[in-house]
Amino acid sequence: MEISRKAPTAKGPAGTFTGDVWIDPITRGLPPSQLNVAAVHFSPGARTAWHSHDGGQTLYVTQGRGLVQARGQEIIQINPGDVIFAPDGEEHWHGATPDHFMTHLSITEGAPRWAEHVSDTEYHRGNT
Repeated sequence: MEISRKAPTAKGPAGTFTGDVWIDPITRGLPPSQLNVAAVHFSPGARTAWHSHDGGQTLYVTQGRGLVQARGQEIIQINPGDVIFAPDGEEHWHGATPDHFMTHLSITEGAPRWAEHVSDTEYHRGNT
């Protein structure tokens, strides 16, 4: 049995997030596994940039209200208990609604590929 102590909370970098985002690492797989699990906390209006993941990404919303969008699709509101899966290579973004915090678990099996930030215009299309 191995027990790991909680790693420090890290601020989400401005290069990949808009607004205040905080990340609590939970676990990483031992090589050759690329498993990465983290709790990600978004302040109201905060969001990721467009991105995709090798191997896909699963999100499990634990609290608050959020938004998620796959490139070319509609923006969808997400709530506690929702599970979202973005398959390998699918560009998407996710974050909090303008008036609520949102926390989700992020479970990935490969490296992210970051693209441009989600503009305010793109983000607010889901809040009209």
